[in-house]
Amino acid sequence: MQLFKRVNIVILALFSTGITLTSCNNDKSPEPALSITGINPASAPVGTDITISGTEFGTSTSAVTVTFSGNVSATPKAVTSTSITTTVPAGAQDGPVTVKVGDKTVTSSTSFTLSAKAVQEVSGRITADQTWTADKVYLLKGYVYVNSGVTLTIKPGTVIKGGGKDLDPNGRAATLIITKGAKIMAEGTETQPIVFTSSKAAGSRYYGDWGGVVIAGNGTHNQITQKDFEGGIEGNLAPSASLVANDNSGVLKYVRIEFAGVALSAQANSEINGLTLYGVGSGTTIDYVQVSYSGDDSFEWFGGSVNAKHLVAYRTWDDDFDTDFGYNGKVQYALALRDPEFADQSGSNGFESDNQSGDGTNSGTAPEPYTAPVFANVSVFGTSGTPTNATIKGNGGFQSAMHLRRATSLSVFNSLFVGFPEGLRLDNATTLPSTVGNPSRMQIRKVILANVNTDVRGANGLTDTEAKTFFNTTAFANQIIAAANVSTLSLNDSNWKLDATVNFLPKTGSPLLTGAVWTDKASDSFFTKENFIGAFGTTNWTANWTNFNPQNTNYDK
Repeated sequence: MQLFKRVNIVILALFSTGITLTSCNNDKSPEPALSITGINPASAPVGTDITISGTEFGTSTSAVTVTFSGNVSATPKAVTSTSITTTVPAGAQDGPVTVKVGDKTVTSSTSFTLSAKAVQEVSGRITADQTWTADKVYLLKGYVYVNSGVTLTIKPGTVIKGGGKDLDPNGRAATLIITKGAKIMAEGTETQPIVFTSSKAAGSRYYGDWGGVVIAGNGTHNQITQKDFEGGIEGNLAPSASLVANDNSGVLKYVRIEFAGVALSAQANSEINGLTLYGVGSGTTIDYVQVSYSGDDSFEWFGGSVNAKHLVAYRTWDDDFDTDFGYNGKVQYALALRDPEFADQSGSNGFESDNQSGDGTNSGTAPEPYTAPVFANVSVFGTSGTPTNATIKGNGGFQSAMHLRRATSLSVFNSLFVGFPEGLRLDNATTLPSTVGNPSRMQIRKVILANVNTDVRGANGLTDTEAKTFFNTTAFANQIIAAANVSTLSLNDSNWKLDATVNFLPKTGSPLLTGAVWTDKASDSFFTKENFIGAFGTTNWTANWTNFNPQNTNYDK
């Protein structure tokens, strides 16, 4: 009996020891958790630094990602184990903030809210270097000139609003004018573009609410007598021995210009465009620029040789891309999407190009350098329905996908034009010499005209036969696609959406994805030798920085 008691005691002791040992092995402290305990300030405008408090953030800025509601990321400026300092990015919305460290993610339990930015009014002349930042909204009133020798720097995410004529004592719609010898350094980012827009509230904006952006350079042009800038803007294009082809007026990159373009006086040809470029040289950078709801042309070049890539003209009133007075730069990746109900009394076009004006200036001559830009990978979409030149809601109708006249030598490669009353109009007998020769000054290669009522025509001394013979030259590989066969192009089902759901990428297997040619003028090293026709292959270069619904965007925060 005593033996059994001793055995039981030993077993119980061992069992107790086992329990004790087991208990000790499982008594581990929980791993430190990633957490957000606060946001300070909890309400602030875009461009403001905020501090996120919490735990286990580490110390590396490159290992931390901060994402605001609206799926907009911000790069941390400083990180400690318990705090992150970052700047509220453009596009952020009210809602919680998410922090990711390595493979761990945490979302705040409270919301961050955007507050309205302070407004800084700008008028008159800028006579010394300035920097505009994203923590303010800049309100332009009247003509704002950046003087020669002065640099205006605009930081990513900055919003600039243009006031209407009613906000200026002189009755002038706000216009930012970069004069000859001045520079604008407006370099946004894909996620924080710089925005020039209407001063009116969301929902009440319209074509031509303000003037636009004008850049004047010391680049080349072909005017043999002085030509003043349109609308009473100071400056001119005049003959000079000191013109500089590679003149540098600065940078426009990841920039949007919305609701600009306005008649500046009662005189003909007295308008300002969304973006107007007078003699801007090739030292200037223009890349990723969207002009939306322009009350005149979206982009117009008067001379100069500045090159550009990634241009978007959206719901333009008049012409999408207008080239004049000896402009001879190069442009690749250009998109235009029209609202088929709005057009200008002059007849709206995708391209309009002139070597000289039609007002008698340089009459009877074809001054040099010729207007001879080279465009490649362009898509211009007029309407998915039946094209018409009738006035619907604008003050005129549509005319041509391309209206090339008055001795222009514009060239187009690997491009698509859909939905216009006319495809190509070659206008004026002085233009005919540009189409002859091997190679000719004007080169139209691998261009598709689809859903056009009249495919190719001549005008004003240049016959239909001459125009058609040029365009239909077998070696040029141009095509005409009837309205009934547009579906063979396999355009995206959302290609014609006039809102944020628009998508321009052709469907898999589309014939637009192959067959580009890069001969003659298109062999220039400026051009990336893509295989696709039109502005898009399989990459959507409009993602993140464009806005196809600017009417309803709140730019106060």
